[in-house]
Amino acid sequence: MRIKLDQLSQSLQKQTAPLYTLFGNEPLLILEAADLIRTHAQQHGYTERELFAVDQYFDWSDLLNAGNNLSLFGDRKIMDIRIPSGKPGKEGGKAIENYCSALPPDTLSLLTLPRIDKQGQATRWFKTLEATGVLVQVYTIERNQLPEWIGQRLGRQQQKTDSATLQFLANQVEGNLLAAHQEIQKLALLYPSGSLTFEQVKDAVLNVARYDAFQLSDAMINADAARFIRILTGLQDEGTAPLLILATLTEQIRQLITIRKGLDTGQSLTQLLQITRIWGDRQKSAQAAVKRISLQALMQSLSDAAKIDRMIKGVARGDVWNELLQLGLRLTIHEDINFVNVAK
Repeated sequence: MRIKLDQLSQSLQKQTAPLYTLFGNEPLLILEAADLIRTHAQQHGYTERELFAVDQYFDWSDLLNAGNNLSLFGDRKIMDIRIPSGKPGKEGGKAIENYCSALPPDTLSLLTLPRIDKQGQATRWFKTLEATGVLVQVYTIERNQLPEWIGQRLGRQQQKTDSATLQFLANQVEGNLLAAHQEIQKLALLYPSGSLTFEQVKDAVLNVARYDAFQLSDAMINADAARFIRILTGLQDEGTAPLLILATLTEQIRQLITIRKGLDTGQSLTQLLQITRIWGDRQKSAQAAVKRISLQALMQSLSDAAKIDRMIKGVARGDVWNELLQLGLRLTIHEDINFVNVAK
């Protein structure tokens, strides 16, 4: 059974399942969900715990044997199984299926995984996990959801602030949910319950933003020029290699070109998104971008990217960071009126 993260607490209150699987790419939320399950289990008599960290040298027979070995004192046990790679391999997949087919008695099994793509979710071992126990997908907190998420976290500690201050906080911790959690806890230590002013928050919160090139690419296809400038500046300050940034932006441009050409020849958008390996919420962003940006502009951007590449390698002259900025801004503010009208 698959449930959302915000349904986990209620699900635990109804009944304790023998198997819980957590997967996603938000370490803080995964950790909190796992802690919630372990605490619930301990309150219900699961006093023993065995931890299995799966790597390339892991012996899957150890897991199966541990499941078959009952406690000498009859205590209930937590089997804490962690697969950081999310890829158990052929042997591991079969072992998981066998383990699920005969879950050990008086045992709560907790399995944590990173984000699993659609191909991974289609495997037999993953489907077996979903069919056998409770599967909790931990979704990424998207950029536009972050202010609300911070507001909810403040509410847990009886604090609140206005929307502008929440937006400021979101900007400061962009890309770093763990840092956001720490800063929110800091506010609880510094100030009493009640409303927080912008000045209080500003004085307390450090700039802990952690930017990456993929966020920059997201800002570009979402036509968010202000965010593009902020992230690019952050990447420059952090000493990120310009070649990495260029490669990420270029790959995004090539994907949009493939989609745009495909649509012009009558191919379905769903098929094109699969071909370009664009998944999740990025599909909506890509669809909006190809409606907004002309093929001519995309091809010109690819040519501009080649010029920047020559600058990075010292073959051509120019300010690499300024050219990266101009490349992104041309695509964030570009709008193909004719295509948008036709698409409507």
